[in-house]
Amino acid sequence: MIAKILVAYDGSCQAQKAFDFALDMALKYSAEMTVISVARPTEPPVNVEIQAVLEHATEYFKSHFEQMKTRASAAGIPAVFEVRVGHPAEQIVHLAGEIKADAIVMGHRGESLFQKWLLGSVARKVLSHAHCTVIVVRC
Repeated sequence: MIAKILVAYDGSCQAQKAFDFALDMALKYSAEMTVISVARPTEPPVNVEIQAVLEHATEYFKSHFEQMKTRASAAGIPAVFEVRVGHPAEQIVHLAGEIKADAIVMGHRGESLFQKWLLGSVARKVLSHAHCTVIVVRC
């Protein structure tokens, strides 16, 4: 049974489709959803920089999250939204373990060429290290 779904969200069209897929899945299974967005700090990370990156990312994803919260609430799906700083695959897998997710849903590609390469790499790493089912949504 699927009771907890983690959705990886980067603001891309593919991530939006992954959210839509996860919302549909949550409705079918009466599951809870957690949505994670991950901001990457510059290398090497400095404590002050990490806080600035987190604040900037939180502000950026806030408008996306509001629309997603409204949709989840209208569907009666309990949803939590988080922004974390670090390597996306690590943070996704770590949070999946923390919340004991039964499934991770993520998009296949990011928006730009760099993001396409990066998220493709993230999806592979999540598939390799996650303790639960990973669903990669393609457009």
